[in-house]
Amino acid sequence: MAKEIFMPKLSSTMEVGTLLQWFKEEGDTVEIGEPLFEIMTDKINIEVEAYDDGVLLKKYFDQDAQVPVNHVVGYIGEANEQVPAEPPGVAGETADSAQEEVAAAAATVESAPEAVVVNSGEKPRATPAARREAKVKQMELAMIPGSGPNGRIHLKDVKMHVAPGVATAKITPLASKIAKQEQVDVSTLTGSGLNGKVLKQDVTAAVQGKDKKAAAPSASPGKQGKAAPSASSEKRRKIAGMRKVISDRMSQSAFTAPHVTLTSDIDMTKVKELRAQLLPIIEKQTGFRLSYTEVIIKAVGTVLSRFPALNASFVNDEIIYNDDVHIGLAVAVPDGLMVPVIKDVTQKGLADLTTEAKDIGKRAREQKLLPDQLKGSTFTISNLGMYAIDTFTPIINQPEIAILGVGRMIDKPVVVKGSIEVRPMMAVSLSFDHRVVDGAPAAEFLTELKRVLENPFELLV
Repeated sequence: MAKEIFMPKLSSTMEVGTLLQWFKEEGDTVEIGEPLFEIMTDKINIEVEAYDDGVLLKKYFDQDAQVPVNHVVGYIGEANEQVPAEPPGVAGETADSAQEEVAAAAATVESAPEAVVVNSGEKPRATPAARREAKVKQMELAMIPGSGPNGRIHLKDVKMHVAPGVATAKITPLASKIAKQEQVDVSTLTGSGLNGKVLKQDVTAAVQGKDKKAAAPSASPGKQGKAAPSASSEKRRKIAGMRKVISDRMSQSAFTAPHVTLTSDIDMTKVKELRAQLLPIIEKQTGFRLSYTEVIIKAVGTVLSRFPALNASFVNDEIIYNDDVHIGLAVAVPDGLMVPVIKDVTQKGLADLTTEAKDIGKRAREQKLLPDQLKGSTFTISNLGMYAIDTFTPIINQPEIAILGVGRMIDKPVVVKGSIEVRPMMAVSLSFDHRVVDGAPAAEFLTELKRVLENPFELLV
């Protein structure tokens, strides 16, 4: 009997998952533990494995489709079994085996260690099928490179490792199959997937390029005339994965929320003094160096607690005023952007904020963030101070209603009590949703933030 394949529910708040790619085509043989498809939720990529042996009979959704959780995305069964032509939807409450499959998929992801560190003594991250295969083959999992997210070891990794002469490049099973059929050297390809993984479209593009080169006319020897047109050097890449999610969300925010941006220059003289005094203390206590970012986070959290209109969300024509301050910190990652969240900012001191900001920043860049670390923000900070940027217009991270852009700190001549002095000045830009907040309260918030940062010692009280 054909078995349904479901979009797994990986967290209590997950409602939909974005299907990034299929690793199998209809008609392909599937083994338990093999990755079937890859999904994205909260900007985290997860490979979903097969929980049944058989043949992939049906795929109902294509790349980049957004599918509700527990929705049937395909079928696995015996060859030539009949399955519905259209997706049957979400499984009913009586479909016990289906619910068990979804629960097992969620448990596998949620219970897995965060990363694998070879020869570090930590338990390697691996699928159950990979562990069984490694045990049968008497292989050390720590010595096998994983092709999954964060180095997770799949069944195919174990098989490829024990088979001599087989390449262990990061490549999806479907891409590997096409490359073998078309005799494409995978080692020459640059993968467009996560962490450089070679995808189907990478191999297809290489095949098309080879065909064009073979079909290009060559000039006849000794014959004068126009040279043969050279092949186009342009490169094209379809927006997919994280870039597609960011594209959709930014477009939705920019086109639905009327953005208004206010800017202000802030004298950071006293912040520099505060940081200089606290730097050795916090470094000794935490092992991390206090940066201006943590001071800004603390100041923003303090001011947001006094201006609840800016610490709000706009959902279904309702304004939700949040009691707690959870600040999202935009972090640049390869081919995208992540916004990990620092919770309960007003309840934490600069030492705690320094530790947490450094941790989530590192996790974001290494793509090891947990789902809970990417949700629940009530306000976002986008800091471009490390670049030669003074001001910019940040796009609101909906359903939040405001975002603060931070520019570089630079020495400028300013008038202080009638005299011209050179002071370290920093420009900030506050974008807000004018459907929810008017200009006056937004200006009051930014004015208060300027006052607090120019008198930062009150943050220690």
